[in-house]
Amino acid sequence: MEPIAIEHLSKKYGEYVAVNDLSLTVERGVCVGYLGPNGAGKTTTIKVLTNLLRASSGKAYLNGVDVIHHPKAALDGVGAVVETPEFYPQLTPEECLSYVGTIRGMSGEAIADRSHAVLEQVKLLEVADKRTGKFSKGMKQRLAIAQALLHEPSILILDEPTSGLDPRGMVEVREIIKGLIKTDITILMSSHLLYEVQEVCDKVAIIDRGVLQTYDSVANLSAGHDVTVTINTLEPITPPEFRAINALHDITSVKRTETLALKVSFTGGPEAQFRVLRGILNTGVKVVSYMPQRAAIEDVYLQLVPEGEA
Repeated sequence: MEPIAIEHLSKKYGEYVAVNDLSLTVERGVCVGYLGPNGAGKTTTIKVLTNLLRASSGKAYLNGVDVIHHPKAALDGVGAVVETPEFYPQLTPEECLSYVGTIRGMSGEAIADRSHAVLEQVKLLEVADKRTGKFSKGMKQRLAIAQALLHEPSILILDEPTSGLDPRGMVEVREIIKGLIKTDITILMSSHLLYEVQEVCDKVAIIDRGVLQTYDSVANLSAGHDVTVTINTLEPITPPEFRAINALHDITSVKRTETLALKVSFTGGPEAQFRVLRGILNTGVKVVSYMPQRAAIEDVYLQLVPEGEA
């Protein structure tokens, strides 16, 4: 029994088809990045899974329970952050969690124990007794994730969890998700940030115009696509050093972009990236920084999603 199973799911608004015959099975314990341009059907899919929208046709199961016909039972083991989180400004995180736990039928002792655990998990324990009215967007997002985790769900569904956050807030939320991946929880996370998905997720599902384009592991989707890195050096690279770098295995092209900068492209994943960096260092070049230009998954996305739709 897979934690998330979607079978021939469609959602129509009059003549407009938001989700079109979508089938997707998410394995237990993996983090899936759900990618697509605005209007592709990501949020619609998630709202059907969380019973915020009714499907036009098809089926969806959470932990083997039909979410369309038995939503309460299906969502029992699910935590979700779908809309932009808002809280009563006069309440503290502890009070917000107590309210949610009471609605879920948790005992006072269980609420207290889990509140401490999840607030520590999302790094809000130090402000547990502070009013949420003065919280930043990032803090509210972390509190929303804490609420979603309160009842120890086996599935976590997140709709663009870093949207609208400043860089610090984005990093904080990403770190929380990375920590959750180390547990047995299954995560479905919609996003339009390709680098974020490649950094955080095990697998990627790409949807466009309501149609699933691909579903595979990040490693498989990245394989065979060139990775481009920018290398900054302490000193100008000499012609012999340039030729030595160009001759390295895995490298497909080397271009000098500035006196102290090179753009190097190569084929392969993290192991190839390690070999390239080690090879460049072995030439005697004094590397100051080694920075990927874009996520390898971006090439796959650009091939599957036509120009002008992002």
